[in-house]
Amino acid sequence: MTLPVGLDLRGRRVVAVGGGPKVVAAVRDVVAAGGLVEVVATWVCEDLAALAETGEVAWRTAEYGGPPDLFGAWLVVAGSGDVAVDARVRADAEDAATWCIGVGADSGAGSAHLPRSAAVALPHGTVTVSTHAGGDDLLAGDVTRVVASVLEGGAVDLRRRAPRTGIGWVALVGGGPGADGLLTTRGRQLLATADVVVADRLAPRAVLESLPASVRVVDVGKAPGRHVLAQDAINDLLVTEALAGRGVVRLKGGDPYVLGRGGEERLACEARGIEVEVVPGVTSAVAVPAAAGIPVTHRGVARGFTVVTGHDELPEVPAGTDHTVVLLMGVGRLARSVTALLAAGRPAGCPVAVIERGLLPDQRVTVATLGDLVATAAAVGVENPAVVVVGDVVRLSPAWAATHDDPEPPRPPRDGIDQ
Repeated sequence: MTLPVGLDLRGRRVVAVGGGPKVVAAVRDVVAAGGLVEVVATWVCEDLAALAETGEVAWRTAEYGGPPDLFGAWLVVAGSGDVAVDARVRADAEDAATWCIGVGADSGAGSAHLPRSAAVALPHGTVTVSTHAGGDDLLAGDVTRVVASVLEGGAVDLRRRAPRTGIGWVALVGGGPGADGLLTTRGRQLLATADVVVADRLAPRAVLESLPASVRVVDVGKAPGRHVLAQDAINDLLVTEALAGRGVVRLKGGDPYVLGRGGEERLACEARGIEVEVVPGVTSAVAVPAAAGIPVTHRGVARGFTVVTGHDELPEVPAGTDHTVVLLMGVGRLARSVTALLAAGRPAGCPVAVIERGLLPDQRVTVATLGDLVATAAAVGVENPAVVVVGDVVRLSPAWAATHDDPEPPRPPRDGIDQ
């Protein structure tokens, strides 16, 4: 049985006997660990030559000269490729009570063995996953990758058990448009390390419900006409929790930087010396239309799109129906937005779709023309959260095809390439 032991090689001498490709992986691992590597060989392969050229390793052009070559070494790599020479290296290391690693066919012959390793970066440090598998490198590599992916995916509670000291951290995490599966892997990993989660109303709720009871969840969600906390108060909350040494995830719907005030929160934290990580999310501006079968751009139909908020006066946008306008948080001021689009030159017959609760089981899609949108929305009782899409791309939606007699959906122009 192999006893896993962490070896601190920082600033310590390591000797690698042999310059062939089989030595490279071990040398790179040692260099990454901070070891001072000297390669003893009459020639070296291209990879080792590159390391020697950059000064990451020292190369002594000589054949192995016996015990004096190993003097002062904490670790030895036996990889000359010559069976007799490598046996001498292992024996000399054994006599000097120095750990020795074999490589290639002799990987199990030394007194020490390099595991297959992977590093998983966490907000409070790096976790290294290492696997020994009795010399079976393929199995060790497979196990290492699986365990690392589990840690990276946030399936394991990685919160510190000891009291925190010093300044904590803040991560602005985009939770996507509400469906749990659209939260990124990095977002899940950060949730698995956080002490406090400050959540928006449209953050994925099932993800919050799965958090351990030890995690404090603060709901600061904003609904139309109802703000639990003003934005300045949310900024202060993030700062206060991080200065208390806690890890804080600010979990938002969509993407933190798409009409999500993430920039304000980052600046407020960084002004107090708090480290902030921004994790992009799947923005509802693109994902929710896609869930309704509407691409925001489509060859021959729309070459660009604009995302605007319905909370404010509508800015100037292109008037042509070949430019898609995506309106977020726009139900409350829908009539004003329609009036502004018509006044800017959008035709009354421009197709529009309103997608409520996008990507959730009760998603509903309502289609109309710009001229009759307000009346249609009132008739069916459209409510937030909803995304409004204005432009010819709406004609690609199954909901439009089911209610309108267009002869066929728009098709991209032929480009002369036979399919």
